Formats: sequence, C-alpha cells, structure tokens
Amino acid sequence: MIVKPKIRGFICTTAHPEGCKAIVRSQIDYVKKAGKINGAKKVLVIGASMGYGLASRIAAAYGCGAATLGVIFDKPGSSTKTASAGWYNTAAFEGFAHADGLYAKTINGDAFSSEIKEQVIDLIKKDLGKVDMIVYSLAAPRRTTSDGTVYSSVLKTVDKEFTNKTIDVKTGEVSEATITPASEEEIFATVKVMGGEDWKDWIGSLKAAGVIEDGAVTVAYSYIGPEITHPIYKDGSIGKAKDHLAATAKEITKSIDGVKAYVSVNKALVTQSSAAIPIVPLYISILYKTMKEMGLHEGCIEQMQRMFAEKIYGDGGVKTDENGLIRLDDLEMRKDVQEKVQNIWKNISSESLEKYADLDGYRKDFSKLFGFEADGIDYEADTDTSIGIESLS
Repeated sequence: MIVKPKIRGFICTTAHPEGCKAIVRSQIDYVKKAGKINGAKKVLVIGASMGYGLASRIAAAYGCGAATLGVIFDKPGSSTKTASAGWYNTAAFEGFAHADGLYAKTINGDAFSSEIKEQVIDLIKKDLGKVDMIVYSLAAPRRTTSDGTVYSSVLKTVDKEFTNKTIDVKTGEVSEATITPASEEEIFATVKVMGGEDWKDWIGSLKAAGVIEDGAVTVAYSYIGPEITHPIYKDGSIGKAKDHLAATAKEITKSIDGVKAYVSVNKALVTQSSAAIPIVPLYISILYKTMKEMGLHEGCIEQMQRMFAEKIYGDGGVKTDENGLIRLDDLEMRKDVQEKVQNIWKNISSESLEKYADLDGYRKDFSKLFGFEADGIDYEADTDTSIGIESLS
C-alpha cells in the first residue's frame, strides 16, 4: 500500500516501514562514525522501540558492540494497515544488527507485567547468562499493576493553575494555554506510572534471578528544563514522578548489591510524550532554532552516543552533578542558550514565529518519529506494511 501520515491529536496513526528503516540506518551510521566505546557488552533496554530507548539500543550495539535485548509494546502491521512506528524501528534494527553479526532479540508485551519480566529473565539465562547494563526508558500513559489496578498519568500542575504561551503546531498560531492542577489522586497515579516503582521491580527481579553482573549499571531518563516549563514539568505532576524516579535510583544503588543506578537528565526533544504537553512544543521550537544557530543542537542519537561515550563509559567513570544526576541537558541549560531563549519567549508571537522559532524543524522531527520525511524515500511508492521482526517470527 501507499502509506501517508494520518495525524490525530498528538500522534500519527500510520507509520512508514521504509522511512523508519532509513532513519534507523542513519542513527547507526552516526554511532559507527563516532567510534568505538569501551562499555557494556550485554544490554537490556526496557522501552526499546522509539526515542531515547531506541537510540540507547543503537548506541550500545554499534558503539560498544553489545548484545542487546529489547522490550517493546508495539503492534504489527498487515497488508491493509501499518504497524506502529516502534515495530518498524525494531524490525529495521534487528535486520541491520543481525547482518552485522550482533546479537539482537526482542520481547513484545507490557513491560509493567510480571509475565514479560519472566520472559526476559528466561531469555537472558538462555542466551546471555547475565546483563551488565539495564536501560529503563518506558514512557507509557498508563500502568496496570500486579493486582489489576489501572493507573493513568496526567499532564497537570500542582497546587494552582498555570497560564502561559503555547502553539498550535498545525497552524503556527501562538496563543495562551491554561493548565489546571492535579488532584492528590491524579498525582499519586502519575507517580505510579512514571515514577521509579516499576524500575526498581525490574532490577529486583533480575537480581533475584541471578541475571545481573556485579558492577552493572542501570539508567533511567528524566527532564528538568528551564523556569518557563517548570510549572507544567519540573513542579507539575510529571515532575513529582521524576522526583520519585531520582529517589529510586538512590534506593536501587543502596539496596541492590552490585548495581549502580543513575538518572540521566536529557535535552528537550520532539517525542510522542513532549508533543502532548502544552507550552513545551513552543519552547522546543525556540530552543531548536537557538541551538542550531549556535551549533549545539543534538537529537536522540547524539545524546545517547554522548551518554555512553562520555558520561557513563568515558575516562574517570560515571560523570554526575552534585545531586548524582547525569546531565545530558548541559548544552540546553547553558547560560547563553537560556538567556537567548528566554528573551525570545517574552516577545514571541504568531507574526514573529518564523524568525525566532524552528517550527518546521519541530514538524519534521515529529514526522520522522513515524518514518516520514526521511531522506531518499519515495513516499508515492507501494510499500510492504506487513514486515516482521526477525526474533519474533
């Protein structure tokens, strides 16, 4: 079939297999060109099919030469319907990895479930023995716990409502958005979904099963951002969950022998999650313009390659700030970058958007999440949408 993007709200309901493959290939090429990393050799990536999780898997495989086991939650396609983008990304990655002689297998299912944890443990025992790195990169809107309770996360403030500028990504219109405060129940649920409870469950289960090497590293991802976004992010319901994530890293390190846990604070990028947060797309568009002009812009793969090469496995060991956080947002939060962004923010309008913000770059990165606008792809051609993942076939 001929695959075109179909946008609904903050997601695209179609994905292009050849486009996804081309984008995965370009990320692999970037890591290979950056050079070898003396790092992890057997890596589990929980949430491996898109964004930072996918980039982590590519950086581990093609930077460190690692065997990678990925956990995803994606839908296959058929002759009449496309698969999810994560499915095509994983199919492409496995195809490239196997052709290059790298171990790569994938388990598809709900990473919050005990069933998937058990499947992962069994496969590690069978194929790898033990893993020396675990990347936790889940970005789910809801979680079903072992007792059957379903928790849903919310994108809200805490204590009081917040009004600030936002943008309609389709039309480019700058307006104002008001975000209402979350209830205590909503905050609790958001922490249940996006906090560190499941991360600790994973590490505890892996340790109890004897499938983690002594001296292993585990890393989860977070965001802090500038004051502009603090009410909706750092100080909002998501921020409460990320605070819990950071506290969990310390708990894992303290309570689980032989494992060091870290939270990496990453740069603001276009993801399915960030696209749904009011105010954030406008901030990202201004940030993109500013950092590109300053020669500082990084995408997911640049961030993850740098994390592996410099922040975790570089000379001198893991590099953190005074709070024990890995700071991959160091370029975004540079004083000169933020001063410029904040000056633009004060005066940005629909009329000045083109001059001061990179909305086209934002839109293109959003399209690329689903395999569209990739270089060298004929989007008018028929394409096979029923592609399988090698290790799942």
